[in-house]
This record gives sequence, structure tokens and C-alpha cells, in this order.
Amino acid sequence: MCCTGKCARLVGLILLPSAFVCMISNLLLFFPNGESLENDQISLQVWLMGGLIGGGLFMLCPSCSAIRAGGKGCCGKGCCGNRCRMLNSVLSSAFGLIGGIYCTSVASAGMAIGPKCLVNGDWVYPFEDTGTGNGSYLVNQTMWTSCEQPKNIVLWHVVLFSILLGMGVLQIVLCGIQVVNGCIGCICGDCRDSKDNDGGL
Repeated sequence: MCCTGKCARLVGLILLPSAFVCMISNLLLFFPNGESLENDQISLQVWLMGGLIGGGLFMLCPSCSAIRAGGKGCCGKGCCGNRCRMLNSVLSSAFGLIGGIYCTSVASAGMAIGPKCLVNGDWVYPFEDTGTGNGSYLVNQTMWTSCEQPKNIVLWHVVLFSILLGMGVLQIVLCGIQVVNGCIGCICGDCRDSKDNDGGL
């Protein structure tokens, strides 16, 4: 049987780096191909900061809470302290679910609409109305050449928003697991022996 404490710690240790990946990916979206752009030349989905806020800052609390739920914390040792930490991790993970959903929603919109780039002298969203299927810019890469500036903006946009989408889905799954795991731990306690330390999972 998998201990709720070990499961919580594992979830937290995965959530924490995923939060930093989301924040870094979102920050890189502000500098396509390493170039600095004017504010009105950056797409709305980047400014919504789904990775920086939703998948990043919103995920720091659930990740740290889940890690602490798997070890000794300020609530004390033993059954009562363990249940207290588990309850805290449930509430934090529910908060993390909101962040994960926000990150996934913004990333999905960013992938669907596409990047904002220079086309015939104007900064527009050239792929906004291309739809899905074979007509989508995601499938037909020959359409990418319509973006004159910045260079490689479409590839930059697709790769980074794909990372945000993947991380967002992973975070939603992990936070959901921790909500269930935390409820079980809060009700039943941790199956680990009291002599177990924080040295491992």
C-alpha cells in the first residue's frame, strides 16, 4: 500500500520544478527569438501570463504544502500533526487546481490563435481564423513564412505554449491526485512508521 505521506511528497517534488518551468517558459515568450519587442507587439495570451501566474506562482504553495505533508512540519509529529498537514495540502492543492486550469486555458488559446507578428507592415494575428485540421497553421508549416518579424516567432510560440499546455495538464492531474490523497491521509493518517525520517520519499 502506498503511504499518503510518501505520495504527497512525490507530488510536491514534481509540482515544484514544473512551476519553475512554467515561469521560465512564460518569461521567454516575452522575448521571441531572443528579441525585445514593444508592448503592443506581444500577443494577448502572453500578457495573460498563464505560465507565470497560473502554472507558476499559484503552484508554489501546493507544491511546498505537499512536500511538507510528506514529512515533519510545524503542526507537530504524530497522528494529529500529520492530519493537520494533509488537510492543509488538500486546501492548497484545490487552489493549485485553479492555477493549473488557468495555465492550460491560456496556453490552449495561445496555441489556437497563434502568435502576433509583422505581416505587410502591420502587427496582426495571421493564423487567428485558419481553423483546425489541415488548414491549421500547426499542421501546415508553409504558412509560417507569412510572419516577417520576429524570426522564428511561430516555432518559438508553438514550442513554449506547448510546454505550458503540457505542464498545466500535468499540474491539474497532480493537484487532483493530492486532493484525493490528502483527504485519505486526513481521515486515515499516514501508514509510515513514526521512526521514518524525511530523508527520502
